[in-house]
Amino acid sequence: MCGNNMSVPLLADAVTVSGAERETAAVRAINLLSLPRHSWADALSSIRLPYVKYICPHAPRIPVTLNMKMVMPSWFDLMGLTPDAPEDEAGIKKAAENIKAIIEHEMKNGIPPNRIILGGFSQGGALSLYTALTCQHQLAGIVALSCWLPLHKAFPQAANNGVNKDIAILQCHGELDPMIPVRFGALTAEKLKSVVTPTKVQFKTFPGVMHSSCPQEMMAVKEFIEKLLPRI
Repeated sequence: MCGNNMSVPLLADAVTVSGAERETAAVRAINLLSLPRHSWADALSSIRLPYVKYICPHAPRIPVTLNMKMVMPSWFDLMGLTPDAPEDEAGIKKAAENIKAIIEHEMKNGIPPNRIILGGFSQGGALSLYTALTCQHQLAGIVALSCWLPLHKAFPQAANNGVNKDIAILQCHGELDPMIPVRFGALTAEKLKSVVTPTKVQFKTFPGVMHSSCPQEMMAVKEFIEKLLPRI
């Protein structure tokens, strides 16, 4: 791909899993709080499609209230992990704009928005949901793993004129997740159905899985990507 990655700050430090042939689609995989971006790249390598480019940017290091203000990689500050916890609205919106800059960069380099999927785990999944639903471009889909919808009270009004009203969403959650309980995931799925076409939302749960992924979940992700981004 051509283009200057240095003009998009998050791309300068991103891990990219390039396609083995001409790239006609892209998956933006956003890591969770403090998880090395290489972990996402490794997971995606196991389910990669040869014509898809996978971009795994790394979150900036900021103080995180939930972790006693320790400085660590985080897309935005976290004050709590419950539906009614206060939220870092400015930080969430800033992070979303940075992700949208990557979308614009890929578009300039030949990949149309309807061939781009945003996805992530935990905080990365949350940011993927917020970014896609407020994006001005019609995207292919969202992969939201073990996460929630940030600033959920602002929706459906916050959705950008319904541009992504028909976007496909794959939401997955471990049934034994102690950090973000599956109940929170279920509430998120119901909220998403008020923002996009309800039949476009898939909510899959996985027995025995905590705040992590599993092979069955990754296969569901692969099938979702293959369906939305067929070879052209």
